[in-house]
Order: sequence, then structure tokens, then C-alpha cells
Amino acid sequence: MFELHHLTALEQWEWLHSGRITPRELVEHYVRRIERLNPSVGALTVVDGDRALARADALPSLVAATAPLWGIPIADKELVRRAGQRTTFGSRLFAEHVPVDDDELVRHLDEAGAISLGATAAPEFGLPSYTESLVAPPARTPYDLTRGAGGSSGGAAAAVAAGLLAVAPGSDGGGSIRIPAAACGLVGLKPSRGRVPAGSGLEHLAGLVVTGPLARTVADAALMLDALVAAAPWPHATRAPIDPPLASGAPHPHSGPLLGAAVRGEGRFQLGVSTSSPWEASVELALDPEAQWALDEAITGFAALGHGLDAVALDPEPEYARHFRAVWMAGASRIPACTPDELALLEPLTAWLVGQGRALSAETLAEALAWLAGFERRIIAQLSRFDAVLTPAVAMTPRPFGWYDATDAERNFTQQVQYTPFTSFVNVAGLPALTLPVGLTPPGSPQPGLPMGVQLIGRPGGEATLLALGAQWERSRGTARIHPPQW
Repeated sequence: MFELHHLTALEQWEWLHSGRITPRELVEHYVRRIERLNPSVGALTVVDGDRALARADALPSLVAATAPLWGIPIADKELVRRAGQRTTFGSRLFAEHVPVDDDELVRHLDEAGAISLGATAAPEFGLPSYTESLVAPPARTPYDLTRGAGGSSGGAAAAVAAGLLAVAPGSDGGGSIRIPAAACGLVGLKPSRGRVPAGSGLEHLAGLVVTGPLARTVADAALMLDALVAAAPWPHATRAPIDPPLASGAPHPHSGPLLGAAVRGEGRFQLGVSTSSPWEASVELALDPEAQWALDEAITGFAALGHGLDAVALDPEPEYARHFRAVWMAGASRIPACTPDELALLEPLTAWLVGQGRALSAETLAEALAWLAGFERRIIAQLSRFDAVLTPAVAMTPRPFGWYDATDAERNFTQQVQYTPFTSFVNVAGLPALTLPVGLTPPGSPQPGLPMGVQLIGRPGGEATLLALGAQWERSRGTARIHPPQW
């Protein structure tokens, strides 16, 4: 039986504009689904149906119907402040925090016509790559409720995968959009540094954290990214390039909104294929059979679509782990916990990161930032002969609850690297990257029936290429028609 959540976000936008549904009807549908399914999935930490319905009724007088997300229900990641909405940042330290002002991203989403239904779960201050905090239930992948949805945008991913939202905003500082997209069978797009005004990366140490979409389809991801890109005048002197030439030197075939590239899905490209990681010099890494299966499927599929593929191995970077950890810890040092009582409210991993970060010298941080800037140049140079590089999205299947060490923070950090060795270096390099779902692991595999994905890493400003490749993959594979039991 057809239901409104079966529509993609782009189809919902079209139905809203043709008058087949109203914003209120769409909000009411999703609120009912959230009330029924969210307790088992743990996707949203705040649900405010009354506020959403009031905005839906007032929307025609507030925002022009031409706005790119007009009438589309979304939810704010728990790390983003919306005035009057409880925002915990995934921490007991802010368990009852209700901000009085909106963050920039909230204002931009509102101006784009979106309707927020509440907040999606995130781990403490977005630091871990899994969404299990002490302030809210864990976010679960809807395909197996004994396993986590990944992080830090785990609640957003669980909500979209379970049909509680059609599309959701996330943020990505080391893989936090791409990891949960892989764990929940979704499309997840990390934009280039300097692409999205409210989440450009330029405000953060080493430019790591950017804002981007999680969606069921490539077109829906492009729809939200276009809305985020066009939301405001560009506020910085530096920004990502637009439509850079291909690796061959030819002009890029795309121009205009990114949605066009995602809908048309045109072009033949030269792809690199890599399973190397700058973490491998310091952490013992292994690729699960399920991750290898996903990569093999993608290699075969993209070759059948006519793309060139060549193996590429990253040059060894034995200093990567030391310098990335220093910047990650330095970022955590700014968490506003100072007194013993405040520090006691932090989870062990966060407390360790805060302590390590506050013990760093200015010289150590300066050295790390300079080294990572050089690493960015080296990675871009190494990958410059490709239009995109294909890697596993993650090295393992979605992690079962209890897998991460809850008391030994050093071991916990290592476990996160072992699960996600292919994501953080893309943030350091400032490159765009797209997680694409491959499907569910087949019967007969060691862990059947679980979602697995691959990652495509683009050239600087190369989102259009990634979306064109993603659209071709989606059409050939039919991944948008794969859904969990809650569907």
C-alpha cells in the first residue's frame, strides 16, 4: 500500500507544488510514523509535532513556494541549536539546555522552506563515530536493531533509513555523514571544504567539519546540498571551486545546480580504486569480507557502466595518526567543562580527549596544523589523475552494541579507526566524498542481510562528478528500492 514516505524528497516537493498534498498532511504523516517507530530506532531525541504543524500552516505566508525545500520535513542534528528546542549536544553536561538563538544552519534551512520536526540523535559533542550516549537511547540501524547506526550523524541516518524523514542534514568532521550512511544503507554526501556557507569547514581547526545531506537517493542529496549552498551570500574570502576540469583536462560536462548532475547522471570518468589508509602505519587494519564484497561489486558495476578503473595506493604517511589525533584532541579541549563536577558528567572517551587536548602545547598544535596542510597538498597531487577514487566506505559491518570499549578511551579511539579508516583523511584534504549503498550482504556471507556501502572521493569542488557517478550507480543497481523492515 502506498504511503507518503514512499515518495522521495524531490517527489514530495513536486506533490506539494502541484497541490496533491499540503505541508500539514506531510508533517502529520511523519509525526505519526515517528511516534510509532522512533522508540525502537532511537533516531530522534526531540519531537515537536505541534511546532512543526504550526510552521506547516504558516509556511505559505513565511517562505516563497519556490524555495528549494519548501514544505519538506527535516530534523536538526542534536549538535545544532534551534531557539526553544532542547539541544543536549549528546551530553549530560547540557541535558536540560534550551538555546534562545538559532544557529546559522537552522536559519538557512528555515529560509529554504524546510519544516523541522525536532532533533536527531548524536554522540557526545559529535566526537565518536558511533551514536551511543548517556543522555539518550542509542541510534540503531533499522536493518538490525542490535547494531548501531554509526556516527556522529547516526540519528539522522536512522531516521531517513526507517522512513521517518525523506532527507536530513548532518555534519562530517571525520566521516560523520558517510559512516552512518554506510551503516544505514543511504547516500551520504560530504561537501568540499568551502562549499556550504553554514558549515564550510573554515571555522574549524584544520577545516575538518562541514555540513551535508543524508538521503535515500542521489537526487535528494543534491536537492538538499543545492539548498544549503544557495542559502546565503558567501561569508568567506575562500571557497571551493565550481565545476573544475576533469582529470583529462576536458571541461566539466555539468553546469548549474547540482541537482541537474544527479538527475541526468551523464559522463564517463576515470576512477582510482584504493584500500589504503594513512592510519595503516599506526593501527592494525583489516577489511571484513562484507566490505570487500561491497568494493568488488562496485568495481564490477562501474566497469560495466564504461568507466576506467585503475588501482592506486596512497603513499605511506607514518606521521598522520599523531597529527590528526593532536587536532582532534585540541578541538575537544574547547568543550565547556571546567569544574570537577562538570568534567565528571563527560563520558570516558570525551573526558580523555579533553584532558589530552588541554595538555597539548601550542607548538605541538601548530606543528600538527602545518603538517596536515602539507598532507592536503600531497593527497590532492596523488589523486589528481583521477576524476574520483573508489574506496570501501567502512572496513566492517555495522558495529554491534557493546563492541566499543566503554572504559578504555585509547582502545576505543583505535576501534573507531579500525571501523572507519577511509574517511578522516578526506576531511583533512578538504575533498568532497559520497557514500553510496551497495545493498545488503548476500545469503551465505559471514554476516548476511546488513547494509554495506562504498565511498567515492572527488577532486576539489568535484561534487557534480560524484553525483553523476552516484546517479548512474543508483539506476543500474536499484539501491533506492532497498528498505528495512520498518518501511
